Order: sequence, then C-alpha cells, then structure tokens
Amino acid sequence: MRIFCAYAFVACIAVANAGILLQHAPACPEQYGVQAYAHPELCDQFFLCINGTLTVETCENGLLFDGKGAVHNHCNYNWAVDCGERKADLTPYSTPGCEYQFGIYPDSAECSTSYVKCAFGIPQQEPCTPGLVYDERIHGCNWPDLLQPFCNPEAVVGFKCPTKVPANTQSAKFWPFPRFPVPGDCHRLITCVEGNPRLITCEEGKVFDDQNLTCEDPELVPHCGHA
Repeated sequence: MRIFCAYAFVACIAVANAGILLQHAPACPEQYGVQAYAHPELCDQFFLCINGTLTVETCENGLLFDGKGAVHNHCNYNWAVDCGERKADLTPYSTPGCEYQFGIYPDSAECSTSYVKCAFGIPQQEPCTPGLVYDERIHGCNWPDLLQPFCNPEAVVGFKCPTKVPANTQSAKFWPFPRFPVPGDCHRLITCVEGNPRLITCEEGKVFDDQNLTCEDPELVPHCGHA
C-alpha cells in the first residue's frame, strides 16, 4: 500500500467529496494508466489517478481501501482490510438481506451449501463448490468436517466413510486418506479425512479414473473422455 503525497493533500481533503477533481493538488506520479493510493487518514477513501487526472474517491458502504482488494472500484470487504491508524466509517446502510451495501453473509441459520453476496444492497444467492459449505468465520466456503458439529459432513457429501478398508483394495493405497469413486461422476472423488468424507473435484481439464482413483487426462479414461 502506498501513501501518495499524504500531507500535501490535507487542505484538499476537508472539502473534497468522492470523485471530485482535486484543485491545486500535486501531479499524479504517473501520467498514464490507472493508479490508486491510500488516504493518509481515512480508510474508506483513497486517491485515484487516471491518465494523470487526480480525484479523491470514497469506497461503497461495507468496503474499505487497502490497495489489495478489488471487490468494487479498488476497494475490499471491510473485514479483509487492516486500516492501521486510518479511521473508517463502518456505519451500515442496510437493505433487506444486506447488512451493508457490499458484503458476504450466511443465507441460513443452519449449515448451508450456499451464501448471500450483496452488491449495491441487492442480495444474490451464490452456491459453494459441491462438497463445501459456507463458513462465516472466513466469509467463504469450507470443508464441512471443519465446522462440526454445526455441519454433518456425511449429510453434505452423501457418503459415510468405512471404519476399515481392506488392504488389497485400490482405496487402501491412499491410506490414511482412502479414496472412493462417486458413481456416475467423471469429475469428482471422495477422500476420507479422519473418518470424514470430503468431495474433491479434479482440476480443470482432468477427469476421474475410477480404476486407479486418480485424476487423469481424458484420453486415458475412455468412458469419461467426453464428459
């Protein structure tokens, strides 16, 4: 994060609003392209240079500036930003389903495979990757076994890990994390972690070989080659 000519802006800051062109301000360090710089005192404002033109901008409600996130207009979710000594206005402007105009929230008081993402105060339900559930602690999706007893991984994945795996099986070769195929699914497998199932999705461009229980190139798995 860079502080751009911090003290030279103090006189301008008191009268400038979001998106207002700063008069008699120092020139932007770079005359071409787009650059954003932290405000020296306020965490919800920042300086924006576009092809040498300088404005002061205010993050949308629920967002703050750290020079890292880009949820909207160079700003990041407030819970992801370390403001340091800079002050932040965290007053929520709520609409139905959204505490802040921008944010991520649980969509249920129960274990859920989806969540609510708010933008401009409009809630939109978003699904987690299959096999994952929403974890409010990280504002994202996580393995259900990491949220026990709030979540039941067997109910989420639809599989119960066996207590013993015969030594002569392909699954046993991956002990202590035995693998199992998902019937009819060419893209996913189940791995048991400490007795709890996790649904794993093969990386893009790979398919699951239910014979050796690994993700392979499609041409090596004929019955899944066009899946």
